[in-house]
Amino acid sequence: IENFIIIQKIELAKQLIISNELTLTEIAYKLNYSSVAHLSTQFKNTTGITPSAFQRIISKRREIALKK
Repeated sequence: IENFIIIQKIELAKQLIISNELTLTEIAYKLNYSSVAHLSTQFKNTTGITPSAFQRIISKRREIALKK
């Protein structure tokens, strides 16, 4: 059950990162993480990349999409 909840929280964190409306600190607070570091650790353990790396990937995809 714990892993299911973590996966759900990370999926929500991804959606919030994609929406680009909140900072990682705000996302961590909104999802009841004790710190951004805790969110980052769980995010990396679940996805294999850090939230910052995920943000960079999304930004690059947006840039590419705008060029087309």
